Amino acid sequence: MTRLLSAFCVLLSAAALAQVDLTDDPPLQQVKGEAKARIQNIDQYLEDWDLTGAKAELAELEKLAPADVEPLRYFKGRVAFEDGDYETAVTELKASGVRDKPGSWLRLVTDTRDIVKGHERAESEHFIFLYPKGKDAVLVPWALEALEGIHAALANDLGFSPKGKVRVEIVSNAGELSKVSTLTKEAIKTTGTIAICKFNKLMVTSPLAVLRGYDWMDTLAHEYVHLVVSQKSRNTVPIWMHEGLAKYLESRWRGPAGGAMTPSTLALLGSRVRSNTLVPFEKMHPSMALLPTAEDAATAFAEVFFAIHLIDTEAGPKALDRMLTEMAKGTSDKLAVEAVTKKKWPEFERAWMAHLKKQPFPAELIPQSVHEKKQLVEAGPDPKAEPKKKERDVSFGDFAEITETPARKAAHLGELMRERKRMAAAAEHYERAYAVVKDRYESVSNKYALTLLELKQFDLAEKVLRASLVTHPGSAATNTHLARIALKARKFDVVKTASLDALAVNPFDPEVHVSLYLAAKALGDQTLKQRATKALAVLLDIDDAKVAELAKRLEQSDLVNVDVSGPPKAPSPDAG
Repeated sequence: MTRLLSAFCVLLSAAALAQVDLTDDPPLQQVKGEAKARIQNIDQYLEDWDLTGAKAELAELEKLAPADVEPLRYFKGRVAFEDGDYETAVTELKASGVRDKPGSWLRLVTDTRDIVKGHERAESEHFIFLYPKGKDAVLVPWALEALEGIHAALANDLGFSPKGKVRVEIVSNAGELSKVSTLTKEAIKTTGTIAICKFNKLMVTSPLAVLRGYDWMDTLAHEYVHLVVSQKSRNTVPIWMHEGLAKYLESRWRGPAGGAMTPSTLALLGSRVRSNTLVPFEKMHPSMALLPTAEDAATAFAEVFFAIHLIDTEAGPKALDRMLTEMAKGTSDKLAVEAVTKKKWPEFERAWMAHLKKQPFPAELIPQSVHEKKQLVEAGPDPKAEPKKKERDVSFGDFAEITETPARKAAHLGELMRERKRMAAAAEHYERAYAVVKDRYESVSNKYALTLLELKQFDLAEKVLRASLVTHPGSAATNTHLARIALKARKFDVVKTASLDALAVNPFDPEVHVSLYLAAKALGDQTLKQRATKALAVLLDIDDAKVAELAKRLEQSDLVNVDVSGPPKAPSPDAG
């Protein structure tokens, strides 16, 4: 910044001497002084995440200097980039003399422009949503609904709303996220980072890039919390508090704060508390994505979640709002916490540790749900590819994570029996596996439940699935199977709830949208029916009539061998 400012003043002096009559008002020295102040203000506004202030200062600076002064063009490029005008940003940064090399502003802006230039655009009252052409169109109504929900919640909770519409960009894979965010692909893969808030926008990886989906709607909300916290505090919040607020508040679009803590994460935190291997706050800087392992990142998120939970529940009304307001004034994080909690920082740390130890930690570690693992697909999805058929229900790979040998062997035998259509024997083996591990593994619960469905033991299958959701909340597979059972019983409110929960993890499963179509039709929800119909048109390239045929096929299925991955076949000439 100092070097750039010096260069600016030299260039401004030369330009001014050639163009300004020194008898004019203001004199040259005053112009130089004002220009220097303006450029410092622009830099500070950008640092504070105040784009409106930066744009206003830039407009004033342009009155003081020729348009071709390189430092001026640099800041025009920076402001244009954060304003989403990538073509102008590239042009201005090139003209400013910035070199196109790894890590440079020009490389970042050029890569971003190239990645999003073909994106489709959708808008709501407070958001601009940009997404790759193709199946990601399915995300649009649900994404905007979640974003508007978190916008309203934080306006209430934190007393702040960003000026103008917030830009949200969906990227196709980890490689693209790396290019637009400045994170390395290694850091992204190591910690399971799937999204980032930076440069006055949200950048989120498509669920298409994750093997079995992830909690993408909560993730959108999580990143929006970061944006609000940065802008409200004038970017004074350290990473521990940032991530604690984002994790704690990410569920506010759909309900109360604090709804994002999963049993597997709680179990992991409990083990780290017992072994005294927590991640210190200072080691979380500058980003959770740079911690050594995914386990460290998950532990750190859980730690700061409970720090914010303690402040919110014990420091009185609007504690989080008051804390951020203090920090916007320049108060440090520790002093701001002290101000709202009425505890000195060492006392707060002791209270936080006591708060951690009071949590109902599971006695042993719980495997992560498949959507918590965020297993990235190496190659980006081909938007022109035909929709894939669902994986076969008969599979042995899901049992690799089972550490209890008797349960794993029994589960393998259960799959062999299912493959040979010996359902009673399959159920017997799965029951043995389930007796050993209970709800510990999604795979065992779901395969056992599918076998029970084939035997028409619907009540027991539902009991197994609902118990699994307690341990592995949000599982797309579990919710999809519950929706099938509810559909058989014509409990369409349950079909709707379970299918929406599945959609929040895997929005690209056609069965989810067919279930929503049936639920909407039965419940008279025209908006939901239209969304489901449009989603199926995008995913399967079918018209409304074919959607109705798919719905009929699902209703008449045996709940196990369900296939709505493609358009129905034409009826034979002698059919009905």
